[in-house]
Amino acid sequence: MRALGRPVTAAILTLTTFLGYAPQPARADRSIGVPPRVLRLGADPIRWSPCPEDERVQCGLMRVPVDWTVPLGPQIDVQLARSPAGDQAGKLGVLMVNPGGPGVSAVNLALDHDFFDPEVNRRFDIVGIDPRGVGRSAPILCDQNLVDAKPSPLYATEAEFQKAEEYNRKLAADCAGRSGPVYEHADTGSVVRDMEAARMALGVDRISFFGASYGTLLGQLYAERYPDRVRALVLDSVMDHSADVDAFLGQTADAVQAAFDQFVAWCGRDAKCVLRGRDIRAMWAELMQRATAGDLADPYDPPSKIGAWELISAAFSAFYDPQWYSFAHYLKEAYDPAPTPAARRAVPRLEDLTPHSFPAVICQDWSLPVGGFTGYRDRLRALAGRAPQMRASPLALTAVSSCLGRDAEPVNPQRPIPEAAGPVLVVNSRYDPATAYPWAQQVARQLGPSARLLTYQGWGHVAYKHSTCVSAATDRFLLDLTLPSGPTCPAVEPKPFGVG
Repeated sequence: MRALGRPVTAAILTLTTFLGYAPQPARADRSIGVPPRVLRLGADPIRWSPCPEDERVQCGLMRVPVDWTVPLGPQIDVQLARSPAGDQAGKLGVLMVNPGGPGVSAVNLALDHDFFDPEVNRRFDIVGIDPRGVGRSAPILCDQNLVDAKPSPLYATEAEFQKAEEYNRKLAADCAGRSGPVYEHADTGSVVRDMEAARMALGVDRISFFGASYGTLLGQLYAERYPDRVRALVLDSVMDHSADVDAFLGQTADAVQAAFDQFVAWCGRDAKCVLRGRDIRAMWAELMQRATAGDLADPYDPPSKIGAWELISAAFSAFYDPQWYSFAHYLKEAYDPAPTPAARRAVPRLEDLTPHSFPAVICQDWSLPVGGFTGYRDRLRALAGRAPQMRASPLALTAVSSCLGRDAEPVNPQRPIPEAAGPVLVVNSRYDPATAYPWAQQVARQLGPSARLLTYQGWGHVAYKHSTCVSAATDRFLLDLTLPSGPTCPAVEPKPFGVG
């Protein structure tokens, strides 16, 4: 989570997926017309050693083809981490995990011994694979200053729109030049193939999978391509890969506006809200006017100024946990600023490059045409009508705007997911600001009668970490494949930061 008040160009998405049914013989991968024997030549065995961060966890490198349609062509190194089950004799197998992003390290999640319940850690080898282009797996690197120069996507003129297209082409060329061929093969479909290569190298017939946010897309596509290789699938905070550009923008705008409305309602009932009794919507309108005019000082970094996009993004970031208490303080300090200190001297950057896989992945996984500036402008106006305070989802609008001007067509565009071959646990917060609740409903319907939707009636992104009811139901499904009997878990009121 970025600090409040900082620009948010891409927020973290996450997923949780699990599927369980009897093992079946492996099937040949027909998409490239070669039998499994040849496919095994496309990836080397995993080379394991103790992780430098934690010697209890094993870190591994596996070489895979850059382009899976050319399995004997150039290769890249993909890094994994395996946290061994505490009870090796009684373990249930491998639980692969992915925390989403796109761009968040799954290796780091495998190194986190506190994320899952102790019983899950005891019964599974937990394996995280940094997706290609991410973290330690041939990361996509770009010029830091160029990434920081990304314009606000609230384009008001055709000239701004055209400059954004030019910027995207310049950024893509820079990232591709620094990162090599992985840049053009960072789609989630290729990550699915890497994941299957890892399963074979691990020597297991089936895996369980937990994905959060964008990780849910990885889980869906893996289960679609290799249904007989999945024991259990959990999708938490769900991406709907059938959404066209208008559903992608519209349903996420509804979600982030609902999150804002819930913040206002909370402040009206919680005595600890520093804005209680004040007209938050009127305050917000004035803050937006000041930000648009360039007169709003960043309360956490004065005297620097923030624009409307940065203010909206600060709210969006605060709704992830949610951080309602601190966000109320942020708005209060922005509205009634303290005396402005003297300007600080700029601190030179020490780094020249930064990991930045988000555009490469999004623009290879989604077709998001807007019909030029006129279509984009009309959509912004419609979104502002649906979301009068938030105007749009910063995450969704960043995704759409990042693909403007790109010549390459997506290699893994949207389509409905087919019915699941076994039980799937689909989880979502009712007021998730990032992955809209209707997405979870729509994916559950697409997956068919084998899927069970568990709704957390509260707030925030990745319900597993916000509700013991959700985490207990998820753990039970992972451990014994029992789907929850009830459709909902009650909301848990957020607590001030640092309060257990």
